Amino acid sequence: MNEPRVLTTRRSLITGLASSGGLLLAGCSESQPPTYGNVLRMADNFTYRAQRLLLPRTALATEYDRRDITSIPAIGTTDPADPHQGAYNEKNGTLYAQLRRARFADWRLRIEGSVSRPGSWSLSDLRRLPARIQITRHTCEEGWSAIAEWTGVPLHRVLQAVGVSSSARFVNFYAFDDTAESIDMFDAVHPQTILAYGMNGAELPIAHGAPLRLRVERQLGYKSVKFIDRMVVTDRFEDMGKLSEPRNGWAWYVGI
Repeated sequence: MNEPRVLTTRRSLITGLASSGGLLLAGCSESQPPTYGNVLRMADNFTYRAQRLLLPRTALATEYDRRDITSIPAIGTTDPADPHQGAYNEKNGTLYAQLRRARFADWRLRIEGSVSRPGSWSLSDLRRLPARIQITRHTCEEGWSAIAEWTGVPLHRVLQAVGVSSSARFVNFYAFDDTAESIDMFDAVHPQTILAYGMNGAELPIAHGAPLRLRVERQLGYKSVKFIDRMVVTDRFEDMGKLSEPRNGWAWYVGI
């Protein structure tokens, strides 16, 4: 007796979601990465818009106890100064080697773009801001996971300190190993998104991104870029050229 009504309700729900998806995807050229005509990248963009619409903004990634900490492999670049590594950049590698020899005393995080107070920040500057310690799971796109403790400054505190513009939509990160990442402002101001300078109660190791790495706990591990050199706040998505994830076949948004 009630089945036709149930079918109608389900059909209405599906139709409504499809209509919402169309609205969400409309006009996204400035707010999302280009798909370059790739069907998989189009699906990535739909997933991104759907999660932003449907999931709670305050949802936190699970945090663990110290007894849950596991060993965590260092993959990808483990030393930007090593010319034998895949993402080696001679200019950046030479500079990184110099900074490492001085224990990063001369390292500075350059912050540019849509901020009222651009400049550079030393590790001491960052450590003067309120810190956050979190024990979270690193989930790799290759299928493994590990739990570690991270200490750092919440990214939103740094953005507040530099006077981020109200029009800002994205934050781009450039690293010494010739890699780059970008996240939207939703993830940038999330309380668990931190600039980490410590790991498991000690200084951040070289192989895990010293002197500073990003931790984006609600996305897969490759978004948590290591060896950060520069941060740029932008009003719209910027294609990073040869570093662009969609251009190289990777998903820009990998929410978990």
